[in-house]
This record gives sequence, structure tokens and C-alpha cells, in this order.
Amino acid sequence: MQGGELSMENQRPHVVTCGLPYANGPAHIGHLRTYIPADIYVRTLRKLGENPVFICGSDTHGTPIVVNAEQLGITPKELVTRYHRYFDETFRKLGVIFDNYGSTDSEFNHRRTQQIVKELIDRGYVYPKSIELAYCPVCEMFLPDRYVDGKCPYCGSPARGDECDQGCGRHLEPGEILDPVCRVCGTRAESRIQEHYFFRLSAFKDFLLEYLARLEGTSNARNYALGWVKGELKDWCITRNLDWGVKFPGRDDLVVYVWVDAPIGYISSTEQWAEKTGESWERYWKGDARITHFIGSDIIYHHCIFWPAMLKGAGYTLPTAVVASGMVKIDDKTFSKSRGYVVWVDEYLENGFHPDLLRYYLASYTSHTKELNFSWKIFQEKCNNELVAILGNLAYRTLLFAFRNFGEVPEGEIDEGVIEKIGETIGLLDRSIREYEPKRMVDSVMALANFGNGYFQSHKPWELIKEDKGACGVVIRNALQIVKALAVLLEPVMPSKMEELWHYLGMETDIHSVGVKEALVPIEAGVKLKKPRILFEKIEDDAIEKMENLLRGRIEGGEEDIEKEDIEKMPELVSFDEFMQLDIRIGRVVEAEAIKGSRKLLRLLVDIGEEEPRQIVAGIAGIYKPEELLNREIVVLANLKPAKIFGYDSMGMLLAAGEGVLLVPDREVNPGERVR
Repeated sequence: MQGGELSMENQRPHVVTCGLPYANGPAHIGHLRTYIPADIYVRTLRKLGENPVFICGSDTHGTPIVVNAEQLGITPKELVTRYHRYFDETFRKLGVIFDNYGSTDSEFNHRRTQQIVKELIDRGYVYPKSIELAYCPVCEMFLPDRYVDGKCPYCGSPARGDECDQGCGRHLEPGEILDPVCRVCGTRAESRIQEHYFFRLSAFKDFLLEYLARLEGTSNARNYALGWVKGELKDWCITRNLDWGVKFPGRDDLVVYVWVDAPIGYISSTEQWAEKTGESWERYWKGDARITHFIGSDIIYHHCIFWPAMLKGAGYTLPTAVVASGMVKIDDKTFSKSRGYVVWVDEYLENGFHPDLLRYYLASYTSHTKELNFSWKIFQEKCNNELVAILGNLAYRTLLFAFRNFGEVPEGEIDEGVIEKIGETIGLLDRSIREYEPKRMVDSVMALANFGNGYFQSHKPWELIKEDKGACGVVIRNALQIVKALAVLLEPVMPSKMEELWHYLGMETDIHSVGVKEALVPIEAGVKLKKPRILFEKIEDDAIEKMENLLRGRIEGGEEDIEKEDIEKMPELVSFDEFMQLDIRIGRVVEAEAIKGSRKLLRLLVDIGEEEPRQIVAGIAGIYKPEELLNREIVVLANLKPAKIFGYDSMGMLLAAGEGVLLVPDREVNPGERVR
């Protein structure tokens, strides 16, 4: 298929979803391995003439959210509301534009989840069963999921209530964990019997074997799921002892398990979109529709086994394709927030890097199912060697030459070879995206950019303009045709930058709505050109060194919980009474030393007017030497919860601005004086 000719199959209603981000922490590059390729897929299908609906939303329930909210002293509702807004805004900054971004805590999702659970009960796929659960006699509560630690019954490793996270990685059902201990108070838990509800997953084995054999998408998803189904399928406990979540029908003391209501969020978000647009959500979830899920490889089991079984049992449309990405590494090290091997989206954006550069990197680094390694050096090389030297070079020198010498698109026939090359590229793009390979798609379009550079160089317009301006005009019009095609075909990957390029070409249409066939339409002679600017600036070594230092400092500093810091950064008005709860004092540094093994941290003893100086660990070694701080007056937050940093207890926090410049009083003040 070339130029976006649609078959009957590709005219079916089509909903594309992304795995819902968990509303419990900020966005990192691991998230984007799913969302950016999915956005590229949807944008490309639209350019090929299709009209998929792009759906996502925040996953807002489960014990981790309840635990985190308790630690932060806020309600789960407050926590997920902040992160829901944060993810919605962050996706837009990255050019990931959903038709609807819902929430699993919406009325739509509560209603749809309860309807589906009732349907499963009526059809005999959900049943009650009394089971033994961990119960804390001190806290006087049953301990769901993350409220209990113990030992894995399968491998004996330390585990948490819902997963053997330090051993075999198996999902653990309620009551399975051995030697349970309450995470709240540390008390050894008792075993007590309570009635819960189970989904009869074991009844779907034959269905799943047949379904997975024809499931489209990526082979890693299909093969992983088949391996599980060919083994033993256990029924799933789908209720939890929590107040936060979707109430189980007929029970005020139980909520449904998060992996029940989270994927139902795809349906409820579609319902929300349909209500806004006047469309029918049932065309997508009750009719003959294509459903494509983009997910991370860590949730294949849920999307390829539990989810289709639940949909089948309740009488809903089954997913057509599951597209699972490969894992992410940072500098060839296993991705780990707790060890600091993470790149935060906010950090990337706040340091001035354009979102489209990251979109390009994630799309073009490797095959979608293979492991992706993020390295700041490789990021720099790809941007400079490909975007600057190939694509940006062709666009800028062609446009600048045309603007200076013609001021408009010159007259001249478009070469048959140029149109043929563009058509060939469209065909490769079409096949690549339908096989869920954005890298192959990008490679094919960048090959067209290389072709364009070769065309420009071989025809030497800078010499031809002196001899035959008309002949030179023909060359430039052909070169501009190639640039136009590149803007159209790369818009799904770099929507903002290609919109800018479209503007320089003098185009008045919306590049985001034009189809791939526009790349073959001869660029109109006589159109006034805009004075171009360089599309991609070279990334200098000092910018990369700064980002590498941030990463290295995070690794060495042992930053274990950026989520807690991040939630405090979100815009939130506070009352005067809340401000007065902060114990901010003037302190005087009486001792300072570097911490061995860390480039970032200093250990300080600070007199804040108490009997003994406070020990505070601060990440300011890159700005201040220890001897520069002795006897210096600083500002300290004294009632911050103690934290262990790099093995040292830190009993407060220095207040600083920008990159770590300390706040100091403008005249001498006694240690311990309150800041008001």
C-alpha cells in the first residue's frame, strides 16, 4: 500500500491505548518508551488516512498510593489529583496528545468497573472464597499488598505482599506470603480468615491458547503470555481490604484489585471521549473494532492473559494487538530509581533540551522490542551526527540558498527520480509502522535526507547560479521538494520541529493534518519563503557534562525517593498556618568535611541554637569547599524528617537557590533565630 490507500480492515473503528501511568511519582524516560512510540504510531496512521482514537489516563488506585499518601500526610485523592494533572501536562509538553486522558478514579470508571464485575458475577466467573490473610493485631487491620513484608513461598527470598520483588519476581496472591510482618508498626502478623472474591481465570485456558495464537502486535508479548498459559493458570483474588478504590458490588469493606479497574480505565476513558464528541464508545468496545495496546514488557501478563479473559467473560471486544516495548537501561546499567540510574523528564526539560530530540532518540535508537540504552553521550552523538549534520544541514542550506537567491519557490520540473524516491520512502514508512517498528520508519526517512544532501551537493547550485539561474532554480525546487517531504514524513516523530520547518517553506496549511500523499504533491512555484533559522543547534560538551554530573551525583548521593521531593514541587497554595509549621532557623556551620566516595556531598555540623549541633548532609560540594563554610551563617529547615544519605543521618536541610547557592542573612544573627 502506497500513499495511504485504505483496505477495509484499516477502515474499522480503531482505539489505541497506552498503559496507564501510575499517579504516584514523576515521569521518567522509562515511561516514554511506551508513550512516544504510541504517539508516533497514531500520528502516522492518521497521515496514512486512518482515524484511530488515542486513549490513556491515570492509574489512581492500589496500596502504593495509599502508603505514599500516608507518608506525605495527604489523602490519596489529593495525591492522585496532583499527579493526574502533572502527567496530563507533561505529556502535552512532549507532544504526546491523547484524544482523552481520563482517570481510574472518575465516575465513568467506578461505574464501568462495577458493571463489568457484576456481569462477571452473573456469568459465574467471580465467586466468594474464605482465605487466610495477614492481620496486624496492633494496627487492627488486615494487611493488603504493600502493607506486609515477608518471605516468598516459591523461592524463599524477602518479598512484599503482592510480589516477590527481590527474588523470582512472581505475583503473590493475598495470603500467600510467609512469615508476614506489618510494614506500618513492624509487628509479626497473625493469620485470620476473611471472605474475598476470585476471578475464575483457570476457566479461560483453552480460550487464551486460541486467542494468543492469533494476537497481533509484537512477538515478545505473545510468546511470554503463551508460556504462562501453557503452565498452570490460577484464579485471581480481585478484592482488597482498602477504603481507597472502586467498591466491590455489595461490599462496603472491600475494593476491587487495582488490576481490575486499571485496564477498565481504557473503556471508561473512551466513554468520556465519546460523551464529549457525540460518538459511540460501544463501537470500540462492543463491536467489530481494532484495539491496540502499547505497554511496557513488565505488564504483559496483565494485558495478554488477565485482561482478555476478563473482557471475554464480560462480553466485550478483545484486543487485536499488544505492542510491548523492550526494557530501558541508563549508561548500560539496569534502570533503577532507588540506585539513581534514571533520567527524569522534568530534569531533561528544565535544562533546555527540546522534547523532539528525545522523541527522535527513543524512536530511532533500536527496535521497539529490544533493550534501549540511554546515554547522554550517545544522545549527543545522535543529535549532532543525524539531526544537525544530515537533516538540519539539508533543510537550512537549501532554504537559505533559496531565500537569498530567489525569495520564493522557483519554477522548474520536479525530477521523476526525486518523486520515485519519496514514494519509495512512503512505502517503507507504511510497512514499518504497521509492523510496530518506528526505528525502521525513521531510518527510511533519514535515508531520504541523505539522498537530499547528495542531490544538493552533486548539482552544486552555488556554481550553477552564476552560469544559469533558471537551471539552478530547477535544482532548488527539487531540493525544496525533498525538504517538504521530510517535514511531512517526520512530523509524527518531531511534530514541533517539523511544524517550524513547514513554516519556513511558506506553507499555510496545518502540517499535523496533511497526509503522506502531500509529500508527493509538487511544491508550488512562486510561494514566498520565510527566512530560515537553524533547525537543530549542536549540543555542546558542557551541556552533556552537566547532565552527566547530575546523573552521577544522583547515583553517588543515593537519592532514594525523588517522588516525595517531586510532589512538594507541584504548585500548591498553602495557608499562613501551614507556613508557620515550618521551623526555619539561622544556623552557623561549626564543622564541615567532604564525604569520602562522593563528589557531591558534604557533612556539616550546624549550630541552630540547641544543646548539640545538628548533622546535615548537603549536596553542595560542587560549589563550596568545606573550609569556605566554617563559621558561615546559613538558613536551615530544622523540622524536616531525618533521612539517611550516603550512610549518614541528616537532621535538617540547608536552604539554597538555583544550583545550590546558599541563602544567608545580610547581617549577623544569633544561631537558632527563627525565620518568619
